[in-house]
Amino acid sequence: QALLATYGQRAGDRPLWLGSVKSNIGHAQAAAGVGGVIKMVMALREGVLPRTLHVDEPSPQVDWSAGAVRLLTEAVPWPGDAAGRLRRAGVSSFGVSGTNAHVILEEAPAAGGCVAGGGVLEGAPGLAISVAESVAAPVAVSAPVAESVPVPVPVPVPVPVSARSEAGLRAQAEALRQYVAVRPDVSLADVGAGLACGRAVLEHRAVVLAADREELVQGLGALAAGEPDRRVTTGHAPGGDRGGVVFVFPGQGGQWAGMGVRLLASSPVFARRMQACEEALAPWVDWSVVDILRRDAGDAVWERADVVQPVLFSVMVSLAALWRSYGIEPDAVLGHSQGEIAAAHVCGALSLKDAAKTVALRSRALAAVRGRGGMASVPLPAQEVEQLIGERWAGRLWVAAVNGPRSTAVSGDAEAVDEVLAYCAGTGVRARRIPVDYASHCPHVQPLREELLELLGDISPQPSGVPFFSTVEGTWLDTTTLDAAYWYRNLHQPVRFSDAVQALADDGHRVFVEVSPHPTLVPAIEDTTEDT
Repeated sequence: QALLATYGQRAGDRPLWLGSVKSNIGHAQAAAGVGGVIKMVMALREGVLPRTLHVDEPSPQVDWSAGAVRLLTEAVPWPGDAAGRLRRAGVSSFGVSGTNAHVILEEAPAAGGCVAGGGVLEGAPGLAISVAESVAAPVAVSAPVAESVPVPVPVPVPVPVSARSEAGLRAQAEALRQYVAVRPDVSLADVGAGLACGRAVLEHRAVVLAADREELVQGLGALAAGEPDRRVTTGHAPGGDRGGVVFVFPGQGGQWAGMGVRLLASSPVFARRMQACEEALAPWVDWSVVDILRRDAGDAVWERADVVQPVLFSVMVSLAALWRSYGIEPDAVLGHSQGEIAAAHVCGALSLKDAAKTVALRSRALAAVRGRGGMASVPLPAQEVEQLIGERWAGRLWVAAVNGPRSTAVSGDAEAVDEVLAYCAGTGVRARRIPVDYASHCPHVQPLREELLELLGDISPQPSGVPFFSTVEGTWLDTTTLDAAYWYRNLHQPVRFSDAVQALADDGHRVFVEVSPHPTLVPAIEDTTEDT
């Protein structure tokens, strides 16, 4: 349906041809995408769209009447074209694990002059599509063109228009049409870039795809009149502009051996910030952050909270600096468990020195409660889990975090955690053990209170430049209150993450960026927002 909606809105005599490399070689797993690329490069070379094998009839799950998309049940000639139209092929790779990639290939110019033709899109592992020359490629890959062989092929340009209402959108289109119509030398690229980068993105939206000024005028005219046109795509996005950006920092669990090592070598911004974190941690630890990152996955250091938490803190803080270097600034910060320490620093509430001290000394203090407790993730609503605990494990097990509508973490006595995992296995609930040997966010950490108040008594929280939403208190917080007592409560009280995500979404935030080495909270964010 996506291919029909995107590429299939064309004349029926110029269909988009659809085929599959999977029909030739079966499940190719990690090689599926490159297999599709190879197949389409060969199709360009040979001038033929190969037949997709083993196709008896089109799938009844697809509304084939919604666009001009046709299956390649037989080979179709695909010659070059002396008129200057280039053949293009798109390769799509979609995997059950989340792979979602689409690349456009464009033929290289022939040595003796320009070659051209229709176009093909090839899908791997399950799709192959063909598209004519007038379709704009969201990604274009083309060979270098020799200076002696000019290729005067018009490049389609997306021209975006938006407004607060449908009537406003039509009015914007008409005003733009009149502007372009009387300016024969107008640059489509300048118009498209100016509208994309210099205008607010409002709720009612349209894109006119035009390869020249005449196409743009015609497309804008159709949009202004409310008439369908193959060059025009319209849509509506509730909430208007992109909304506030939230930087989200997870707790322990997303670490992996080698995380950040490639960025250390390739990103000066990331490397400088990691060096600053290492220097800030130096008074409190006897190891090097960079050395830990290079340790083998089987090294015992990856089992130590007093190592893993400061290292994760350093990676998250450095990733936030990298996001900011690309111009992505948070409008709010949100942390889960120890992730709140990184959030407090990134928003400006804690200096790097105070944040490093907090994460290092607090994680070291956990050694006093190791070996007695455990934690588990249970894919059930918090209310159901609380009822279950009350009936079977009262005083031995507690809700430690509410991560999503059907995602709850429990914490408590090691034996009780074993029992709840066995109970879930017996009832078909796919619970999993969290790889820690202590129980945070429950009464197990109460013996650490006085020690933490003393160790962190001299940190100096400041007013922040970015709002801080507390998953401890469930509200926006005055960051001058992020003192030693707060960081004890952060370790002791349950994490109200799902409530925090919902509150931020209700407040108009629409972009959540998990700033971490592994997407541990993205599923919980999606579950929470999709649920409402």
